[in-house]
Amino acid sequence: MSKTADKPTGTAEFPTIDPGKANDQLRAVAEKGVEQSKEALAKFQSGAEDARKALESTAEAAKSVGNELSLKMIAALRANAEADFEHVEALVRAKSLPEVFELQTTFLSKRVEMGVEQAKEFQELTTKAATDISKPVKDVFEKVLKDLKAA
Repeated sequence: MSKTADKPTGTAEFPTIDPGKANDQLRAVAEKGVEQSKEALAKFQSGAEDARKALESTAEAAKSVGNELSLKMIAALRANAEADFEHVEALVRAKSLPEVFELQTTFLSKRVEMGVEQAKEFQELTTKAATDISKPVKDVFEKVLKDLKAA
């Protein structure tokens, strides 16, 4: 008879395992896992710190821009009020109806110019504000993308 007939059918042979080597291999895998976890945690902490700094910078920029916008708005309202009062005083001193029409026409023309100029100033300031406020977050995002490409 052949050797296969001597072996019971349906049984498989398992390689012998050396317990000393298995422990070493498990220890190596565990140490590598711990090392990778430490690296991942360090990267996460660094990213969290960068995000915190970016948010602080963004909040500070928003506060600064908010103050600047408020001051600009107050100055515009003050200039508008002064122009209105000066116009009313000029109308009160007017001697004739044609003079009133002339004052009114001149006043409206100046107010339109003033409004356009104020709108330009606010547009410039808000554009600058958007850039200043978004810059820290944009910088962190670009750094993260650069780090991901490097990895």
